[in-house]
Amino acid sequence: MLHFLPPLLRGIIASLVLVINTLFWCWPLFICALLKVFLPFTPIQRSLRFIMHWIAEAWISVNSFWMRLVQPIEWDVQGLEKLDLTHSWLVTSNHQSWVDILALQHQFNRRLPFLKFFLKKELIWVPVIGLCWWALEFPFMKRYSKAYLAKHPEKQGQDLATTRKACERYKTNPVSVFNFLEGTRFTQEKHDQQKSPFQHLLKPKAGGIAFVLDAMGEQLQGLVNVTLYYPQGKPTLWHLLSGQIRRIVMRIEITEIPKQFIGKSYDQDMNYRAEFQDWVNQMWHEKDQQLSDLIAAQRAKETH
Repeated sequence: MLHFLPPLLRGIIASLVLVINTLFWCWPLFICALLKVFLPFTPIQRSLRFIMHWIAEAWISVNSFWMRLVQPIEWDVQGLEKLDLTHSWLVTSNHQSWVDILALQHQFNRRLPFLKFFLKKELIWVPVIGLCWWALEFPFMKRYSKAYLAKHPEKQGQDLATTRKACERYKTNPVSVFNFLEGTRFTQEKHDQQKSPFQHLLKPKAGGIAFVLDAMGEQLQGLVNVTLYYPQGKPTLWHLLSGQIRRIVMRIEITEIPKQFIGKSYDQDMNYRAEFQDWVNQMWHEKDQQLSDLIAAQRAKETH
């Protein structure tokens, strides 16, 4: 363990391991992606996806190694025993930091099918890793403002088409489809700007998971609802790399997806849209209360 080293040195070592790890695994991943393009046969595609997911899980395992190397994190996690690898899942969480993704991958690796994140279109240009996300068939979403859609109505529904296309590919192998319902990382500025009714969360955007339920709802075992809390405050990626995160709290709940929400058209049925948004809002109120309870427990612990 390297916790005796200064944070700067730990951060440099972890960054180098992360870069080498990514460069090492990206080449076999890209080769498999090219084979998928040139061999469009279902059995071969299924086998190649299995190999690509194994490669991604190996990359995550090495990331878990350097996370333990720079600073053993105290993981306060509840609910992992309810997960399994044999089914497909819809997964969501509150979003506070870039650390969220690495923390979720660390805990869910080989406990759930490989996580496929909904990503902003711009992230495809992240060097090397953007291409890896593309090769692994992560759905890239283009966010249009209401004003832009008013001027360009032909762009309406593009994210739905992207989601449907991705979900069709996911039907051949068990998969965990992940969507941050807030759509972006929480900041107090964003919270105040959108006048969020929640104390610790941004407003949830229900459209993403509604499209998934429309496209592949019958294939999903349930909703994995994750609440993330960092007792030291919201960390940056550098805090993780340099071993400055000491404790991460994660609460995992399995929620049954109501049958009336499966296979429905979110963009066409306004009554369903309102009902679905109410369901998501209720889930978010419960998450907000859970975060309040975790914060109160941490403060009580610090005063003793």
